[in-house]
Amino acid sequence: MNLLLQLFFDFFKIGLFSIGGGYAIIPAIRDQVVILRQWITYQEFTDIITISQMTPGPLAVNTSTFVGMRVGGLAGALLATVGCIFMGVVITVGLYKLFSKYSYSAYFKEMLKGLKSASLGLIASAAAIILALAFFGSENIKLSALNMSSVIICMTALILVRKTKLNPIVIMILCGMINVII
Repeated sequence: MNLLLQLFFDFFKIGLFSIGGGYAIIPAIRDQVVILRQWITYQEFTDIITISQMTPGPLAVNTSTFVGMRVGGLAGALLATVGCIFMGVVITVGLYKLFSKYSYSAYFKEMLKGLKSASLGLIASAAAIILALAFFGSENIKLSALNMSSVIICMTALILVRKTKLNPIVIMILCGMINVII
């Protein structure tokens, strides 16, 4: 299959079967583009996630765009992005209609609680992947591979987010500068 069509259909599947938004979609993108297709390396994927977080807009859309650009140029970026959001838009319109009609139903409210729990699990999975890649350089966690500067940067960012009102972009820039010093 043509690479551009493959990009579209792969991101279409990712967008269709990923529930929970940006961080929840990261494992699906990783599985497709790093493990299955081997279009990019783990390191490139980590770099793309980092850049996608710093770029305005939804993480899933930014990640799709950057992966598409890396793999298929401008046309790849466009097709990966459209593929990723297409079913989300269709499903959102459908869910809006359902929500408008059944929002007072006890069954509907219970279903939403289940979806929230599932989304949390997907987000936790994405966090574990990002943490392993940042701290150990791969998903294989070996204490000997622990990158202490990454741990220090992460803890610094966590403390700054929780204890100050600094803009996240400022925190990322500060942590980048700390890493240069370390």
